[in-house]
Amino acid sequence: MTRNEALDLLREFTHSESLIKHALSVEAAMRHYAAHFGEDVERWGLVGLIHDFDYERWPNPPDHTREGARILRERGVDEEIIGAILSHAEWNQADYPLDRPIRKSLFAVDELCGFVTAVAYVRPERLVGMKPSSVRKKMKQKSFAAAVSRADIEQGAALLGLPLDDHIAHVIGALQGVAGALDLEAPKS
Repeated sequence: MTRNEALDLLREFTHSESLIKHALSVEAAMRHYAAHFGEDVERWGLVGLIHDFDYERWPNPPDHTREGARILRERGVDEEIIGAILSHAEWNQADYPLDRPIRKSLFAVDELCGFVTAVAYVRPERLVGMKPSSVRKKMKQKSFAAAVSRADIEQGAALLGLPLDDHIAHVIGALQGVAGALDLEAPKS
């Protein structure tokens, strides 16, 4: 599967701009970590881009991820990509454990990308100059982005063997690289 094919698949099943931006942010973070760990940047990027492509049609577990896996298999997508996507949902982790770098990374960046994006939306300068301390401060506010699992964010850093601040810094840097596509550039004065 090429990136263009993955984008077409995402747009076929996802119409919400916020979900598309989430996919683009997770793609950027996955590409970043692939480079960081010396892995296949294109393959990891595809996993990030399509990890939630089925969510809009099948938002409830276990249909979310499993319906997507069925579609991906029908389209001949590599089983490593499918397994990584299945592994990011806890209801699949008995069969698809977080035991490979690509799986650990997807789990680690998924919630954090959403949280960093939420933090950026409330900052006048968006992603520009964002520091891990800004993200950590917002993590302490239980009402801020309440649906985002702080435990998953912390577990993700541990899975990658990184201090939480380093993990947050990696994700901020990855998202800064695609800030235009995410509409998270600082407003021009």
